[in-house]
Amino acid sequence: MTLRAIKTTNAPAAVASYSQAIDTGSLVFLAGQIGLDPQSGEIVEGGIEAEAERALRNLMAVLDACGLSINDVVKTTCFLADINDFAAFNAVYGKFVGDPPPARSTFAVAALPKGARVEIEAVAARSDR
Repeated sequence: MTLRAIKTTNAPAAVASYSQAIDTGSLVFLAGQIGLDPQSGEIVEGGIEAEAERALRNLMAVLDACGLSINDVVKTTCFLADINDFAAFNAVYGKFVGDPPPARSTFAVAALPKGARVEIEAVAARSDR
């Protein structure tokens, strides 16, 4: 199996020892994205809704760099700094995912990088393999 690291300037750069995504040929594993603006490197303002939308747009930019779309995502894992944000997060998330939506796990965590309210990671599958 050949592993290919994916890198795009349309999503925030990796800030530690990880790739934005790893493409195995049939599956693509996307690192978690938070609500960072790719240009400023700062968390977007506007609360959980704005952060969730930016995180999803960041994921979509990495998917695009792989030649994939949100409709190729088969699994997401979502991390919330406050589980009370679940309903607001879910409303934004639902506007981005296709039908059927991917399998998903959502967890409350003690803290996220840069004080983010949400982080989303994903696994996408290539249908042409």
